[in-house]
Amino acid sequence: MKPVGDKIFIKLKEDKKSSLILSPFALKKNKANQGEVLAVGDLVHSVQKGDFVMFHPFDELETPENDIVVIREKSLLAILN
Repeated sequence: MKPVGDKIFIKLKEDKKSSLILSPFALKKNKANQGEVLAVGDLVHSVQKGDFVMFHPFDELETPENDIVVIREKSLLAILN
């Protein structure tokens, strides 16, 4: 699989902590928001395959694989390498 445009495929880091995030709309269990970049689209310039990143926890799109998500480059918060 190869992402297109500004999309990034991320393999989630297993997060053993369980914390809660309060939002004005709902109380939602916090999902992992860190992982390893598996692939990047042609328009992505800030990260490359193998980078470890943190991204905004509500911007990910799920994939058929439970531990892989898709985000847009603008959802990146930090490169953790």
